[in-house]
Amino acid sequence: MLTRLGAAATALVLVTSALDAQPIRAGMPAPEIDLPVLTGGRVKLSELRGQPVVVSFWATWCAPCRTEFPELVRLHETHGPAGLRVLGVNARDQERNTKNIKEFLDGFGATFPVALDQRGKARRTYRIVGHPTTVFIDSAGTIRQIHMGPISGEELDRGVAAILPPR
Repeated sequence: MLTRLGAAATALVLVTSALDAQPIRAGMPAPEIDLPVLTGGRVKLSELRGQPVVVSFWATWCAPCRTEFPELVRLHETHGPAGLRVLGVNARDQERNTKNIKEFLDGFGATFPVALDQRGKARRTYRIVGHPTTVFIDSAGTIRQIHMGPISGEELDRGVAAILPPR
């Protein structure tokens, strides 16, 4: 009897792990992001529901992140008035210190919120395997596109067009 219970418990753990391991993909609800923000306070993705959101997973040591950051700043400045939110999620657990992050952001004039993924929780939840990764989430909280790797301004614009209601 104990052996059967042990086997059933093991099977339940494996099934639960398999469900948790499903990849994040377009068409599914965006998992919660609940992290501290560099400037203080916290950001919760669920509190941005009702607005389209571009989430950029990045790090200061990532050369492609440095290349695309001006484009994220442009998106924030250009489409912010229309309701688009840009959220940076920094791989804080892979950074030397927050001073480097602040200097990086100041160098680009970034004013959108930057969450600090201090223990890699959001990175694991979203199955991020490399930086940068950009996730386009519509106002209903559904992932519309995921772009792994460097992204051009044109690709960012196409992603935003998929989540930003026409004017």
